[in-house]
Amino acid sequence: MLTVENLKEFGANVEEGIARCMGLNDFYLKLVNMAVADEQLNVLEDALAKKDLNAAFEVAHALKGMYGNISLTPIYKPLSEMTELLRSRTDTDYSALLAEAKKQKKILEELAL
Repeated sequence: MLTVENLKEFGANVEEGIARCMGLNDFYLKLVNMAVADEQLNVLEDALAKKDLNAAFEVAHALKGMYGNISLTPIYKPLSEMTELLRSRTDTDYSALLAEAKKQKKILEELAL
């Protein structure tokens, strides 16, 4: 079960996230749970596999915003780096950044159990 405490241990900037949620802990945790259920990392992975850098940028940018707004820093960081590379449509190997984002999301999913 997600708690403010285990999200802090995960590396989320919980205070910042809660502040963006008007100080409402329950609302913040609801948004984090919605992020846990989100499957867009798979869509990003597919776009990258197809070398569709335009689609990959759109998905990465949306994910960066979602994870950034709720201050889930461990997932936000690799997505932020990926977004900036994709913004310029850099044709590179994104596998390490994607793997890190997926690894951190898996940790988050395990916290939510």
